[in-house]
Amino acid sequence: MMTSSLSEYYKKTVVPELFKKRGYKNLMEVPKVVKIVVNSGVGADTERDVMTATVDTLGQITGQKPLITKSRKNISNFKLRMGMNVGACVTLRRGLMYNFLYRLVNIALPRVRDFRGIPAKAFDGAGNYTFGLNDQSVFTEIDLDKIKHTIGMNITIVTTAKTDEEAHDLLSMLGMPFAS
Repeated sequence: MMTSSLSEYYKKTVVPELFKKRGYKNLMEVPKVVKIVVNSGVGADTERDVMTATVDTLGQITGQKPLITKSRKNISNFKLRMGMNVGACVTLRRGLMYNFLYRLVNIALPRVRDFRGIPAKAFDGAGNYTFGLNDQSVFTEIDLDKIKHTIGMNITIVTTAKTDEEAHDLLSMLGMPFAS
């Protein structure tokens, strides 16, 4: 199994720094990133080629085959029936997770137009962070000539941190560019 450079950086640099800064008594108290969930909703009334484009795009970006999410109940106002395809989701763990986080922080986010950092207030109170991207073209894995539909996505970074401050410290030490 190949370990990424961000994983090694976390083990060698971030863990000792957090241990010192936060005054943990045990090494197991140091927060870590558990998984990254990339979710894209396309809606139920879209054509089939939009769904296949979304699945292909998320597969290219993450390096893992996405799961097609289906609606759980009928909603007549949205012309939605139970079991219809409404989006795609990928859950990344271990090596793929660190690889994706490295590419997101160092390559994709700096390519966002008028980028001034991601908001630091998007934590959920339990140490997890969620933000959205409006366009898939910031990822270098996507061939810009083949884009027919703009696909947005929500990215959730799940950590073992108990508070938002611990998670903020962890993610900022891993290179996440928070807006000041």
